[in-house]
Amino acid sequence: MGAYRSVEAPAFKGLDPSNGLVDELKHYWREDSRCLLISAFPDEYSVNDRMRADFERIFRETGLSLECMDLCDRRNGRESVSKLSHYDMVILGGGHVPTEKAFFDEIELRDALHGVNDLEGNTQNGDSSDGHSWDGIIMGISAGSMNCADLVYAQPEMPGEAVDPSYQKFIRGLGLTDVNVLPHYQAVKNDWVDRMRLMEDITYPDSVGRTFYAIVDGSFVLQTEGRKEIRGEAYRISDGRIEKVCERGGVLKLSSHK
Repeated sequence: MGAYRSVEAPAFKGLDPSNGLVDELKHYWREDSRCLLISAFPDEYSVNDRMRADFERIFRETGLSLECMDLCDRRNGRESVSKLSHYDMVILGGGHVPTEKAFFDEIELRDALHGVNDLEGNTQNGDSSDGHSWDGIIMGISAGSMNCADLVYAQPEMPGEAVDPSYQKFIRGLGLTDVNVLPHYQAVKNDWVDRMRLMEDITYPDSVGRTFYAIVDGSFVLQTEGRKEIRGEAYRISDGRIEKVCERGGVLKLSSHK
């Protein structure tokens, strides 16, 4: 939808099509989709209302037909998740990873997505007594993409987080993928947090024995039942080292298991 921290207007209307995102969405899109936008800041009601309106406009500009773009924040969190089976698409908004994760836990989103009985006592698809996982498109944006992982790397970003011994860098996420995404790489790669370099002093050491994928705005991870791949410019951070693994317009295929 544009570049993080950039004051320049994007060269496109709607969603960025440069790495195939729009084509992929249209391939899986259901006509007149019902969409639910889940906010990362559940108490920022006026901000959330504007964000919902922006998403509806952007999706319509992209040519994606909508029946509705509903909003989930603390005003209706558990009620919205109890009706998850009514929606064709869920958008996980961007923001602060631990704040968003706490809200997801509060509304029991992980259980709902994986088919645990919803708050009304029904399974999410309503067709089995033992529960089925929710069937639709999930789009994670920024923090939302990070919280999709089973074990989330909550990269410190706020003052005090990097030096707080109680801050949890690794937290339980939604369990939708094993890919750990670090978004906005072009904007944050030279950031400092608590007098430490975000990447060299914090993230690289945290990558020992792990793998993170740093992606620039416009790049994304695509995962379906049969595919798992990175689209666009991306960098692999693992065991304290970084390497560029995909170019703009390129495709990097990842292992097909979850």
